[in-house]
Amino acid sequence: MSRRMLSMCGRSWSLPIGSRAQGLRGLMNYGLSCCVNALLQSFSATWELVDLLEGWNPVDKESVPLYLRKALLAMQSDQSQPAPHRDFLHCLDRNDIYFYVQQDADEVFLSILNLIQQQMSDKALAQAIQSLYKVTMETYLQCLECKYIETGASFLLSLPMHIRESHDSLEDCIRFFFKRQELRDGDKCYCERCGEKKPSQQGFKLISLPPVLCLHLKRFRNSHGYTRKLHYKVTFPETLNISEILTAEALSERYVQNDSQYSLCAVIVHSGVAMFGHYTAYVRHKNQSWYYANDSSVRQVSWKKVQNTYGGSQREDTAYMLLYRRTPEGKQQECSSG
Repeated sequence: MSRRMLSMCGRSWSLPIGSRAQGLRGLMNYGLSCCVNALLQSFSATWELVDLLEGWNPVDKESVPLYLRKALLAMQSDQSQPAPHRDFLHCLDRNDIYFYVQQDADEVFLSILNLIQQQMSDKALAQAIQSLYKVTMETYLQCLECKYIETGASFLLSLPMHIRESHDSLEDCIRFFFKRQELRDGDKCYCERCGEKKPSQQGFKLISLPPVLCLHLKRFRNSHGYTRKLHYKVTFPETLNISEILTAEALSERYVQNDSQYSLCAVIVHSGVAMFGHYTAYVRHKNQSWYYANDSSVRQVSWKKVQNTYGGSQREDTAYMLLYRRTPEGKQQECSSG
């Protein structure tokens, strides 16, 4: 979704002020800030990020990482009122993530991580924060005529999952992302050996996974100047093993097999349609219980409630971003039963 289109989105929600669940604080909705609020809840549930920022001795002034640190530390404090985060919102506004504009959650997530890289003077810490989410891949391009292969390295901070009506599970989406695609006609690529554009085969091979794996379900599709939301049902598990999903063809020779087990820790949810919607979040606390954060209101919920975001109906809230935390081998069952 473009920012221009999103400026037409948003709704006002009347929520109880001061709501708090065990270890979690709500956030007031200022100027259509539901998107940032939901992301802050997911950041707050990522204690690896909170620990890095808490141990930082900032010298930066008026920077996104500085105000993100203040907001996240305020969210950790044991108070009943919503956590103060207006300074963070104003700082984002000065960096083109505007007040009174309903934003796209994945765009804002990537923008915040990029602004940390740009504005944090402690570059080693900035790199450590980026590494929390960094998926490293080998790019693959083969000419279908001369069979010449070009490879390279690339990384993403969130994996874009293209969803289709025929793909009814996250596992299907992941397999499709790593499936090699043929490029023909207007999509042909230049072949160094042939010296001209030729039909090609393109794909990725996974090299390494991060401590926190972010998967973006691309539910918004542009067609002929019109943006619509895809309400297709996409199931997702509480625990995920990438090595069991992907074939050997999708894995680099450098891929480490024992780094592939994950447990779901946060779900960013979108309700409504492309032109009119609202963001909330489900987050998993350290006690393994699930909580639902809807701006200033936070309450404990069951895993079954989280599963209601699979989609399949225009009346349902739908998962938009999924964050999984790497789980040491042997801990999967413990997390799954939480």
